[in-house]
Amino acid sequence: MGRKRKRSKEQCDGVLVLNKPSGPTSADCLNDIKHQLKQYKIGHAGTLDPLASGVLLVMLGHGTKLGPYLTGATKTYTGTFRLGMTTDTLDIQGETVSESEVNVTAEDVEREILYWKELTEQEVPAYSAAKHKGKPLYALARAGEDVPVKIKPIVISHVEMLDVRLPEASFRVSCSAGTYIRSLVHSLGKRMGCGAVLTSLNREESEPFGLDKAYELADVLEHPESFPDKVIPLRDTLPHWPRFQLTEPLSGLVMNGTWLPVNDEPGEMLAGELGDQAMLLDHEGKPLALVEAKLQDNKPKWSILRGLWGQD
Repeated sequence: MGRKRKRSKEQCDGVLVLNKPSGPTSADCLNDIKHQLKQYKIGHAGTLDPLASGVLLVMLGHGTKLGPYLTGATKTYTGTFRLGMTTDTLDIQGETVSESEVNVTAEDVEREILYWKELTEQEVPAYSAAKHKGKPLYALARAGEDVPVKIKPIVISHVEMLDVRLPEASFRVSCSAGTYIRSLVHSLGKRMGCGAVLTSLNREESEPFGLDKAYELADVLEHPESFPDKVIPLRDTLPHWPRFQLTEPLSGLVMNGTWLPVNDEPGEMLAGELGDQAMLLDHEGKPLALVEAKLQDNKPKWSILRGLWGQD
């Protein structure tokens, strides 16, 4: 069993909003940050394909504990696709499978883009990181093995057509985490009878952060001295959650695993309703725990979802 790496003095705790460039994989970007900036405890909240650019939430240090609460958030994308062809990867970077004439109108294209909002499930692309019996589907596809068809539920909360210049079109879509935009485009091409492939994709937002908070990879790597200033501190990584600063005695209770009572007076400390989620800060204002209001002994209490104190 390998020895646990000692925490580097350069290690930050929080979230970096990265504007991933098109080309490298999400893992490539994280590896550069990890090794060049000595951020050995690192993760991300939602993979972007090599073709895609835009918001990639990079979790650092104790920020990696936020994975379940950032990864599942709604994503917003703008993208373009080309009608009249299909590829094995469902995007322009794959091997061409078919080519067809395009005999459709701009109105036809807009109708099919807007139809995405009616979809409740989609087929997972064969070239994806989704796994079957422990192996990623892309590994099976590259090895020439049969790739099982996997269907997953999706939620499309917003969709709009931005432009149509046949055979290409552009769009904006907001969707549930894990939605494959390549598959949305592929399904559109099938419905239109001529095929379609994704040609560009940019993630504008991975809630709760957008491109306005993002840094370019080159800027991050070329200016290591300012890297800590680019990292959103742990206490500010869930701005849509209420924060409660506790007294020193209450902080000690939480660190011992105690569920604190939910206050039913709006505006008061620890106020909330069943199902609410919040971040607790200790008496010094440091992140202490993520909590959710649940019933215990028929009384609403703040249950501890994840402790944020302690050393790596």
